[in-house]
Amino acid sequence: MNTRSFFSELRRRNVYKVAVAYAVVAWLLIQAASILFPTFDAPPWVMKVFVAVVVLGFVPALIFAWAFEITPEGIKRESEVEPAQSITHHTGRKLIAITAVLAVIAAGLLVYRLRPRDRSEPREAKATAQRGSPPPPISDKSIAVLPFDNLSHDADNAYFAEGIQDEILTRLAKVADLKVISRTSTQRFKSSPDDLPAIAKQLGVSHILEGSVQKSGDAVRVNVQLINALSDAHLWAEIYDRKLIDIFAVESDIAKTISDTLQAKLTGTQAQAIAKKPTADPEAHEHYLKGRYFWNKRTGGDLLRAAEEFKAAIAKDPHYALAYAGLADSYVLMPAYAAAPPEPAMPQAKAAALKALELDDTLAEAHTSLAMAVFAYDLDFQRSAAEYEKAIALDPNYATAHHWYANATLAALKQWDRMTAEADRAVELDPLSLIINADRGANFIYPHRYDDAIAALRKTLQMDDRFGYAHMWLGQALQFKGDIEGAVAEYTKAVQLEPNDTGYLAILGVGQARAGRRAEAENILTRLTETAKSKYVSNYSFAILWLALGNKEKAMEQLELSYRSHAGTDINFIHIDPMFDDLRGYPAFDALVQQVVKPK
Repeated sequence: MNTRSFFSELRRRNVYKVAVAYAVVAWLLIQAASILFPTFDAPPWVMKVFVAVVVLGFVPALIFAWAFEITPEGIKRESEVEPAQSITHHTGRKLIAITAVLAVIAAGLLVYRLRPRDRSEPREAKATAQRGSPPPPISDKSIAVLPFDNLSHDADNAYFAEGIQDEILTRLAKVADLKVISRTSTQRFKSSPDDLPAIAKQLGVSHILEGSVQKSGDAVRVNVQLINALSDAHLWAEIYDRKLIDIFAVESDIAKTISDTLQAKLTGTQAQAIAKKPTADPEAHEHYLKGRYFWNKRTGGDLLRAAEEFKAAIAKDPHYALAYAGLADSYVLMPAYAAAPPEPAMPQAKAAALKALELDDTLAEAHTSLAMAVFAYDLDFQRSAAEYEKAIALDPNYATAHHWYANATLAALKQWDRMTAEADRAVELDPLSLIINADRGANFIYPHRYDDAIAALRKTLQMDDRFGYAHMWLGQALQFKGDIEGAVAEYTKAVQLEPNDTGYLAILGVGQARAGRRAEAENILTRLTETAKSKYVSNYSFAILWLALGNKEKAMEQLELSYRSHAGTDINFIHIDPMFDDLRGYPAFDALVQQVVKPK
């Protein structure tokens, strides 16, 4: 076959027309997929696979057009069709008509994709667009303090190395001109990692402090080096051999030298904070470091152990303000981790925080715990907000203050923009914290920004899929968006991961009831009722489960009990919690809302 006859044959067999038609159809499918896939939250790889399949199908389509022909009797091989019986010209006309129609549809999709965005575009869409913007440049005045190696012969001294790292970090955090990453994020890395630039980028900093601690009797050696992680240049290094009584001077010197090296502006107040010696008793200090070591583990048992260590520190030094602040931190978290009911935990937290501030009113930690205590126990939103503002002014790098402020008080006050800003700042300071990332996503549920909540919570689960708390909140976002089966699946995962968490079990019961599986929900209610005879189960858990089962009176009884027991972390959100949408307009509920949110 010569070249001319070959091209003639291509034309006769409609190969050209099939090529054009396939190109139009492929472009149309890709445009439609780019619109539909994000609507169903499809991951990015799905679109990539789809495009690859469409592109790879082009050659088989041309081969099919060459080798086969459509006849009135069906599809036959071209070699089996007599030229006189061929109807390829009729097929070609149909292809031209179909291609023209599809081209019009494709043009319409193109116009839709390129249309200017309306200024009244929903806030969720704007927020999504903002999330796609490039990250801000990394500041030269930013630092992460990686875990210090414990070089002591006694492995039990790990708490001491961790404590020294934490205290250096805390002193640096007092400098407002620095960005200092919280320990929750830095603890994921070893002291001397192989790829500093990658870690620095992940944490959003330009500098890394590495170190080691060796403790023997009353002597301690601290070895530190400051590194520009972007250039791998060693900026400063020092070895300190001191007595335990002098450890605070070592921490102060390290913080001051780093501030000077990074050319951070240091006010007189900040210089005093960096140089402060919180106790003169080494034993009290060791109890305090042990208390922080257990507090950082964030389990019910560890919080109880932390409280005992802080009490031991106070017994050694009754004027140790930080020990009182640690005790307040422990009590304020106990209800959330099922270590104790709101009473007496929250009054004890408030008393310890007030004592800490009586001894030293510059402690951001104490103001933060007091803020949570007055929010959760006194139901006082305004005073809580004032305490958080003081904490943030004293320590702008204290991620917990930004986190709790956003997740508790600002959410309850419905200050959505400020809530989001504080949550974002907490993530910036502690980017790898699972709880901070999950709560940032959960915050979007209250203003009904469910798509934003789902995206943020799924991103958290990409960090650690075994975090039950994030599965629980993702389930709620899915439930309120209308995907009840998806919600039940997430609730089930949360319970499987944390089988002893009664709150997760209650929410699974809610999901089962909303899905029409009443028997399963009632079985969970029975289990919780039995558990409550020996263990604290929140009234909130019973309230949401009774409501899902359709019993508003029982739900209200539990909410009233929650209010009377000062369970503020449950009751303070009833005016914005979608779990209680079925009660809105119910007189007893509306009256309770007025009691909770009235100005104090």
